[in-house]
Amino acid sequence: MQNQNETLFIQHFNEKARPLDYYLKQMSGYSAAKKALGMSVDDIISEVKKSNLRGRGGAGFPTGVKWGFIPKQSAKPKYLVCNADESEPGTFKDRDIMRYTPHLLIEGMVIGAYAIGAHVGYIYIRGEYTREAKLLQQAIDEAYENGYLGKNILGSGFNFDLTVHRGAGAYICGEETGLLNSLEGKRGEPRVKPPFPAQAGAFGGPTIVNNVETLAAIPFIVNKGGDWFAKLGKLEKSGGTRLFGVSGHVKKPGLYELPAGGVTLRQLIYDHCHGILDDRKLKAVIPGGSSAPVLTADEIDVVVDIEPMMKIGTMLGSAGVMVVHEGTCVVRLLKRITKFYAHESCGQCTPCREGCRWMEDILHRIEDGHGREQDLNLLLEVADNINGKTLCALGDAAAGPVTSFVKKFRADFEAHIRGGKCPNA
Repeated sequence: MQNQNETLFIQHFNEKARPLDYYLKQMSGYSAAKKALGMSVDDIISEVKKSNLRGRGGAGFPTGVKWGFIPKQSAKPKYLVCNADESEPGTFKDRDIMRYTPHLLIEGMVIGAYAIGAHVGYIYIRGEYTREAKLLQQAIDEAYENGYLGKNILGSGFNFDLTVHRGAGAYICGEETGLLNSLEGKRGEPRVKPPFPAQAGAFGGPTIVNNVETLAAIPFIVNKGGDWFAKLGKLEKSGGTRLFGVSGHVKKPGLYELPAGGVTLRQLIYDHCHGILDDRKLKAVIPGGSSAPVLTADEIDVVVDIEPMMKIGTMLGSAGVMVVHEGTCVVRLLKRITKFYAHESCGQCTPCREGCRWMEDILHRIEDGHGREQDLNLLLEVADNINGKTLCALGDAAAGPVTSFVKKFRADFEAHIRGGKCPNA
């Protein structure tokens, strides 16, 4: 089991939001900000690089390296933006950080802004997160009242203003450039890259976009050091702990905090989540939110981290682990996933706009009992014509599940087509 010293977040989660008083007394709140504001920005970025903190939003890019891309001198203002959209189905970790320890996120943003030279920051939050948006705003108000935001923070001479910006419930705005367009009041569509946000982001200024969990780890790194944080992880490239949101057919679903690279999928499901619901057999696992290619029951002896997942053809993504037991209709499951991506496509790229709808139509046909044998190869062909051919990763997110489900559970699809209905019905 995990040592309590390796728990950064979950020990502070309960049914009640944590106010500033708790954060100051029980979590040494804003002590990291005070320390950071007395450090050089190069030293802060160096510690973050040493920590091996990788982005917790899906891409897994090293955070310190990303911060280093910001130009030291800029004629335009710099911005720090927190991606709190969390619209990936199966993901529910960031909302608990915002709900229970919002000041941890705020402190992380103060430090991050100081490190990159930004004086304005935004928390772009998913439109449906009304409770979390309210709690964040209350925490921001507390921080302003007590000198942790605004002018001359903690007497350092550093100014930083922070705003909560609510989205309108669009999956595409979880993609950082679509998010920035939405933040500017434009249609939420991905931008052509380059230029990347670090050169030209929000309002044309150099911008860093980080995930909630990523920024919430920063105060621990500053207080205890990059080397300490790196040693919490169990693989060379991944430091710290990770929050895994496990849902589906397990006996104990929920949010689990474990050392990065320190657990296999099998251990997560059977040791931490107490096994499969009703003691049924495991059929499949979607390991990183609904966009991650599916794994079979024979593929779960894999370390739940970025490179090990990539090696077996899937991805860790946002660490939203969705567990599926025997008896589940994978055709219906894939149809539901594909319907989501077809609905959420912004329509900017033809392969995604047209292809997602075609895949949904084919899966509807199979599910409704009118499928044809050639439909399976047609699904793979359409998915191939989407994958890697769009401006952002939504196309890949839609194509990956289709390709993996059809290839790994083809017999289920064939039985559906031959019988004209689900064999489990």
